Amino acid sequence: MRFDYDAQRKRSILYKKIREFLDKRGYLEVFTPSLSPHLIPEPPIMSFSTLFTNPFLGEKRLYLIPSPEIYMKELIASGSGSIYQISRAFRNSEQIGREHNIEFDMLEFYTMDITDDRSIGITEELIASSWVGDRLFDRDGCEIIPMRDLFFDRTHIDLDRAQDKDEIKERALSLGYELYRADSWEEIFNLLFINYCETSIDRDKRVYITGYPRNIECLAKNSPDGKTKMRWEMYYKGYEIANCYSEETDKERIRAMLIEEQRIVDLRDEDKRSTSDPLFPSLDMKESSGVAVGLDRLLMAMLEKTSIEDVLLFPFSLLRSR
Repeated sequence: MRFDYDAQRKRSILYKKIREFLDKRGYLEVFTPSLSPHLIPEPPIMSFSTLFTNPFLGEKRLYLIPSPEIYMKELIASGSGSIYQISRAFRNSEQIGREHNIEFDMLEFYTMDITDDRSIGITEELIASSWVGDRLFDRDGCEIIPMRDLFFDRTHIDLDRAQDKDEIKERALSLGYELYRADSWEEIFNLLFINYCETSIDRDKRVYITGYPRNIECLAKNSPDGKTKMRWEMYYKGYEIANCYSEETDKERIRAMLIEEQRIVDLRDEDKRSTSDPLFPSLDMKESSGVAVGLDRLLMAMLEKTSIEDVLLFPFSLLRSR
């Protein structure tokens, strides 16, 4: 077996530079558990479960975290200030190959008292200062596109007017789009976005898509106009690299979202499905912006590799074949 040690040396340099950038700006590095008795319910994400056993304490179902968000937000609510973490994340039932691995490295950082739009500048500075690619970092290679503009340009569907399922479904069908089994508003949107928008994003720029639809539930604040979420995602070299929320602080909105998302998760009828953390809705979440960066994909983009497996020593496809 041949290993790409050059990619690993650059990974080590990348992580050191990320820590240096955030440490200098007053972020506190934190270390939270990889196992949790509860998760934030996210229907698109399948989690790994395991069983804690102890002759004196009994048994308890635990889950490998898909991100450190659940614990980091508890720290923010307790007054930690701006924090960051480089951690291993785990997602079950993922595709295996060019863009995906079931375990991966994630940088998650939260900046206090700013919104998602200001986090774009911080993220750009972070990438520039931690650059390990052979080519020079292109400071002008950044583009910001509102989702409503990108979606209309590619599908001719006005998201401001297609705010319920029947409207977006009717518009999609009238334009000749095949919806297959997509039924909910989010499923229809995702099908159209993946097939008609994502594939057309400029691969040579860091593209920040802002203002995701309000209909896609997440823990981001609603925008002032009420039609979008204060959320962005960044694409580079054709891959989603990072995402960001202006974090929701309204306890009732958080509670309602978790109840609805848990209902959808429960419909899977899994024997070992995760349950929502009962503590989470009661947290006094502070005004902040949270950014999550897939570090394997970021390194892959910086080194201009064609597969995530090119920057991993032991990708799951290799382990699966043993």
